[in-house]
Amino acid sequence: MAAYKWTLKKMGGATRVCIQSGEDIRHLRELDKKQWTVMSCPVEGLEIDSTSLKLMDVDGDGKLRMDEVIATAEWLCANLKNPDTLLEQKDSLDVNNIADESIKKVAISLQPSVISLADVEAAIAAVKVEEKPIPAAPLEADVIAAYKEKSADYAAYFEQEKLQKLGLAFIAEDAAKPGMSEKDFLAMGDQISRWESEVESLKLKVESELAAATAEFMPLRKLLLLHRDFYRLLKNFVNLQVFYDYEPEDKEGASFQAGTLYIDQRACHLCVRVNDLPKHDSQAPLSGIYLLYCNCENKKTGKTLQIVASVTQGDIKNLSVGKNGVFYDNDGLDYDATVFKIIENPISILQAFWTPYRRLSKWIEDKINKSAAEKDAKMMDDMTAKGDGLMANGEGEKKPAFDIAKFAGIFAAIGMALGMLASALVGVINGLIGLPWWAYIAIFVGIILLISGPSMVMAYLKLRRRNLAPVLNANGWAVNADAKISIKFGRVLTEKVNFIQI
Repeated sequence: MAAYKWTLKKMGGATRVCIQSGEDIRHLRELDKKQWTVMSCPVEGLEIDSTSLKLMDVDGDGKLRMDEVIATAEWLCANLKNPDTLLEQKDSLDVNNIADESIKKVAISLQPSVISLADVEAAIAAVKVEEKPIPAAPLEADVIAAYKEKSADYAAYFEQEKLQKLGLAFIAEDAAKPGMSEKDFLAMGDQISRWESEVESLKLKVESELAAATAEFMPLRKLLLLHRDFYRLLKNFVNLQVFYDYEPEDKEGASFQAGTLYIDQRACHLCVRVNDLPKHDSQAPLSGIYLLYCNCENKKTGKTLQIVASVTQGDIKNLSVGKNGVFYDNDGLDYDATVFKIIENPISILQAFWTPYRRLSKWIEDKINKSAAEKDAKMMDDMTAKGDGLMANGEGEKKPAFDIAKFAGIFAAIGMALGMLASALVGVINGLIGLPWWAYIAIFVGIILLISGPSMVMAYLKLRRRNLAPVLNANGWAVNADAKISIKFGRVLTEKVNFIQI
């Protein structure tokens, strides 16, 4: 039998397989596992309904692997006459497209020709089971509550009482004592325990009967959930297509894109939830991306989360630890975001152009601050010493007269240095006189390139190697290929402010 012919496309610096038909999904088992972009991903914390992901996670270990994805593809293709409809990502399905007769029979019983997930959920909610009489509580509710609140203290008291009788402990006279004997205390506990056990047993029985009564709907519910979510998973698993096709106006981003961070007149669309910060500490620096780690909090709901935002366009001058922004998740909920950690890497070639001058400026500023601090400290020490001397002697020491002979050599050295500097400057000016105008421009450009050129070249090389895979690996993914972010794609993932002239 001839090998299945896959469609290949260059995405993110790698050649990837495209899944663009039901037949592609049907033949997924034949795809070489070395060609899968992702080998496993977590079932929690993604922007895909975790209910659907858990249905695919057969072994229930919280990870979705290639074999489980393949098994899901085969189950869907066996239960759908036309698996092309998976590409529509709808939670509704034409009843005539259901291949499995038992599932189709349940769908027909709900009457609509196009069955939806909402129809099935409504049918499940409408299922009733015989109500079970709950046994009456052996004691008043407030008595049971008081017993539970004090049971540990009472048990400890009775234990101390036993030890006191043996001469091994002492109970103070003013200690709080239970208002009953240990026998009555234990009997009350046994009575409450038996009642709670009966209630729990009845509850489990009702749940079991409800599960049995709704069991016939579950395969249909599973079919509709996966009909909606499976193709989206494939585009995040086999090839990361949904990520590389991303546009800011899209409603659907990659499954790991948690929302958008607005900070420093930028919208950072590549924001990933942080599940394990220590893993990020070791993995994320390998990405080559400028990363902002933020603590996010919505004070109205009390919800908190940590994100890492990729900054792929703009400058870094106003970005620092402690800077505040606003994060919007994919449901539109806003959070106060505060940067608590930065992994520095080049953002753009323009930023790299100014980097040497910023470093020089910072070096000069640090030197000036250090010198000023040292002089200030010396002045304070001198003033303190003189003050101490005045207090000890009653008067200050006389200031020695200025000895011009002593400083004659210093003045001569300074004059010689200035003369040499002036001679060198005159020589440079004489050498430049008479050159054509364009030579001055060329010299200026040459000096600029000499200073900024190495930084720009290094930045360009690093920008070409930016790779999201280490960030995803830190979140529990097993990424099988590079997920590179080109300079052009970086302009999509981070939007700068666009001022419109009015």
